[in-house]
Amino acid sequence: MKKIGIIGYGWLGSRIAASLSNRYEIYATTTTVEKAKELSDKGVYAQRVNFPDYQLSEAYPKWEALESLDVLIITIPISEKSCCISSLYNRIQNLSAFIGDFKGQMFLMSSTGVYPDMPKEFHEEDVPVEKVSGERMVKNKYPQVNILRLGGLMGDNRLLKNYNVANLDFAVNHIHYKDIAGILSKMIENGTKAGLYNVTAPLHPAKFQVIDAQENKENGEEVTEVKGKVVLSSKLVSELGYVFEYPDPRKFHEI
Repeated sequence: MKKIGIIGYGWLGSRIAASLSNRYEIYATTTTVEKAKELSDKGVYAQRVNFPDYQLSEAYPKWEALESLDVLIITIPISEKSCCISSLYNRIQNLSAFIGDFKGQMFLMSSTGVYPDMPKEFHEEDVPVEKVSGERMVKNKYPQVNILRLGGLMGDNRLLKNYNVANLDFAVNHIHYKDIAGILSKMIENGTKAGLYNVTAPLHPAKFQVIDAQENKENGEEVTEVKGKVVLSSKLVSELGYVFEYPDPRKFHEI
């Protein structure tokens, strides 16, 4: 059984772990002692650690579990939108001290937010890794890293109708967390390295269509063309042969 380390056991990390735990042995990091104990009680090898945006007086010791890990999945935020470049650099330095010179298969959870808010369809090559600070910093240290640009995370308690939504006639770029886990599993089985993929459900209905479906409203309005940006996952489908379990965001809540 392969061993997988998940850096950041939050909303997404916990669901990835739950989806993969029947096939892989899970190790994880979390930000509180209480959560680490809770995970340990569930059979997850957990360690408490934070990755702050400032330079630590003493670097983190290397994660002892790394010696036995085959795969590392990083879910902590690495977007420059959430902090300035220097803070982002410090965070990644703290992370790299913790994971050392890990040579195994690695995944970085990035975001479709790297694409500008323009009314067009986006492919991966439209914004190369070199133009995204967080992605570039991680890839410079770990050339083997697979970068997954995730759309809006949905499933379980995350429904669009629960949010204050603007631009209701704009397209959604959503992804069900179970498909994220499915894609990770496929890439782990394939031994994929150094990949860059958009991870969005292949259908992109308008926001109001998703909300109407979640509220069980019948809507006969024809939509011939949705507005806003559309981030395509066609490369993922063609290169990995992945078949989405949840292709339509209008049906995420039914599952």
